[in-house]
Amino acid sequence: MDHELRDKCTGIMDRIVKLRDSLDYAGKKKRTTEINEMMGAAGFWDNQEKAQVLVSEMQQLQLTVKPLTELIEGAGDLEVLLEFIEEEGSEDSIPELAATADRLQKILDHLELQAMMSAPEDGSAAYLSIQAGEGGTDSSDWAEMLLRMYLRWAERRGFNVEILDRSDAEEAGIRSATVRIEGDYAYGYLKGETGNHRLIRISPFDSAGRRHTSFAAVDVSPDLGEIAEIEINWDQDVREDTYRASGAGGQHINKTDSAIRLTHLESGVVVQCQNNRSQHKNRAEARKMLKAKLFQIEQEKRDAELAAKRGGKSKIGFGGQTVRNYVLHPDQYAKDARTGHKVGNPGPVLDGDLDGFLESFLRWGMAEN
Repeated sequence: MDHELRDKCTGIMDRIVKLRDSLDYAGKKKRTTEINEMMGAAGFWDNQEKAQVLVSEMQQLQLTVKPLTELIEGAGDLEVLLEFIEEEGSEDSIPELAATADRLQKILDHLELQAMMSAPEDGSAAYLSIQAGEGGTDSSDWAEMLLRMYLRWAERRGFNVEILDRSDAEEAGIRSATVRIEGDYAYGYLKGETGNHRLIRISPFDSAGRRHTSFAAVDVSPDLGEIAEIEINWDQDVREDTYRASGAGGQHINKTDSAIRLTHLESGVVVQCQNNRSQHKNRAEARKMLKAKLFQIEQEKRDAELAAKRGGKSKIGFGGQTVRNYVLHPDQYAKDARTGHKVGNPGPVLDGDLDGFLESFLRWGMAEN
């Protein structure tokens, strides 16, 4: 057996031990046992709110405990295979050893990345909003291109997507849209997308074939469900407006005022939902969206205060700094303005291949902190 494979296996085993300790595997394992016992007890669902909190906690714990258990068991397999090969001097088990090491390394890389998303809200579903910037039809078209990009990314991951609100532009594209993306660590992966996204291309809407620069703003907030610690007096703090939905949904949805727009009077934050035929369901979803956005604002305030104490700059929110450039002419590339991550062909990126950018932002964020 060559030294390179042996070193790879020992390196993987060392990383697994460090990750097991840093993620408090024993503590999380003990907690899952406690919750399992409570869930199996009589009357568990008598208090629906408390039961749902525990179920959510269990789901979050399993995101770490399940793959870490597989890694720990796999490290034991690696150790046994290494000892067998070295003691017996046989190379028959080397392919099995190499395959096991490759499998564990993929799980390990993923879990180490997941460990960077340690905030409680990182494991949540995400509300992602897109707003076309100045630039007329080009910016509206660009906003729809971004919407498609995120929908394709979610599809690649097997995440569930629900379009909550969409406002089409007059000629092409969209003025704005809001979607809910549900999947493991959806918010944790997408949180770095907040900010301005800039497109440079030959405009398909310019008969002279000139190059145009278009902007669209992206905003991402976590869906914390019913447990968001944001207190709102819905009668006094929020103005509610109803209107007729303009999106798809059949004749019924366009003939009744089922869509809901909520305006938080103090902050000026506006959210709207028109996805459901039921006004009640749209109102419930809009309230969750408003709580999520207000939570995000509070987080950004705390981040700004912390950054000021450190003498650094905090992330600028919705409509702030340009976070990524997508250049289609004269050069061809996509580049993150913060991390420097760059790919030479923007086509796959616009088709949903975003993982390189999302992961580089997470690693950059860890280094910045």
